[in-house]
Amino acid sequence: MTTTRQDTTARVLRELEDGQASVRLRAALAAGTTPDPRFVDTLVERCATEPEFFVRDTLTWALTRHPVSSTLPALLRELHWEHAQARSQALHTLSKIGDRRAWPAITRPLLTDADDEVARAAWRAAVVLVPEGEESALAEVLVTQLGRGERETQLSLSRALVALGDAMVPALQPATTAPDPGVRAHALATRRLLNDPETGFEFAIEEAKRVVALGSTGREG
Repeated sequence: MTTTRQDTTARVLRELEDGQASVRLRAALAAGTTPDPRFVDTLVERCATEPEFFVRDTLTWALTRHPVSSTLPALLRELHWEHAQARSQALHTLSKIGDRRAWPAITRPLLTDADDEVARAAWRAAVVLVPEGEESALAEVLVTQLGRGERETQLSLSRALVALGDAMVPALQPATTAPDPGVRAHALATRRLLNDPETGFEFAIEEAKRVVALGSTGREG
């Protein structure tokens, strides 16, 4: 490595830790434009703590520009860290890289993580990385999360299930008659999205809630 390249690498590494978001963004762009194995650990570490969305997204992009042989081990280590952003951003990056060697690391504890951002990132990564033939088993885990969280979290789960296609139908079906009205409505809305992709989630979930409410009223009457 020439002295000039060494100086550039040192500057990028230093600027990735700068107090100004604009400087960190510029450094992340530089790290992706001219990949260097020395960047990987710092890029991964910054993903875990970076407060600005656009900088985090650029850090992920920069990691995708590096060889998987360098990035995969570092990202997999992050999945075991207690800091939620470390786990969620590592999962997000793994979904962008798309290397199925990461699949064994997408465990049930991550798919059911108590932190919504981690769980959502795990769902997105799972449907990208799931090997052929494993879709039904993945769906069985995902349907246990129906009814969870606010609307954005529910939309993420529905999208993940719909991405699995018909393979998720056997797992979803029992949830459409679940005792919990929130689970039942979410399952019905997800089934509607599978059958009619043009339907918006807002419409689907509100329609499903009406169906559930009418059904409950009918049984009670």
